[in-house]
Amino acid sequence: MKKILITGKNSYIGTNVERYLAERSYQVDTVDMRGNAWREYDFSSYDAVFHVAGIAHADVEKVSEEEKKRYYDVNCRLAVETAKKAKKQGVGLFLYMSSIIVYGESGGIGEKRVITKDTPLAPANFYGDSKVKAEEGLKPLADGDFKVAILRPPMIYGEGCKGNYRTLEKIAKVMPFFPAIENERSVLSIENLAKAVRQIIEEPESGIYFPQDDEYGYTSGMVQDIAAGRGKKVRLTKLFNPLVKGMGRTKGKYGKLVNKAFGNLCYDKELKVEKWNP
Repeated sequence: MKKILITGKNSYIGTNVERYLAERSYQVDTVDMRGNAWREYDFSSYDAVFHVAGIAHADVEKVSEEEKKRYYDVNCRLAVETAKKAKKQGVGLFLYMSSIIVYGESGGIGEKRVITKDTPLAPANFYGDSKVKAEEGLKPLADGDFKVAILRPPMIYGEGCKGNYRTLEKIAKVMPFFPAIENERSVLSIENLAKAVRQIIEEPESGIYFPQDDEYGYTSGMVQDIAAGRGKKVRLTKLFNPLVKGMGRTKGKYGKLVNKAFGNLCYDKELKVEKWNP
């Protein structure tokens, strides 16, 4: 029986992965990373540390320099410090939750954007950059005895999920009509994320992983599916499409929000894991 430690107590991802692993006979513990008590926690009995503690979902238009620093402190420095502690105490595998955000923003409406193994990192804001800096600090720690697995998931969805999925849930509850725009987005159910984590634990290798569902999602379809799951019907219409597309061509905050919702951003379906030489 493998023993797993999840950092980030009571987080959505951590809680769901903990439940999934525990149901499959793994011994799973969680540790709160707030404050300094975690530094005294003994990692030595664990086979793997799954590091999900972090900050996300920033309003990048309205953030102070002090708040930006906090993103780097939590998303980067805390992750690297945790990994170093895990390595020093003999843990064999460290899994880090990065994000597709390291590649920047979505493509515009109608603009194809498929990420391949050759796509360069291009974070568009401090949140994405804090993830890139964490990855850069973690990779050199990998060696034959200490594996570092970096996960770059797309939008995660599931019951009770926060972030962008929560926004779609709110829309599905109140909108009888929704724009019928066919975009392509890589998405990842919380169940499939948990399966990916389990697979890495069972077959630990250093590398960058790109977990996603077998099929791309599209925003309009996801809103319909969420509504249907709540016994509500949302009709798709092309009536609003010209307005939405026009807003997507504008500069500034609202143009970015429209492209984030209806633009394209997906991984090549053949993209699984990128290895590097420690």
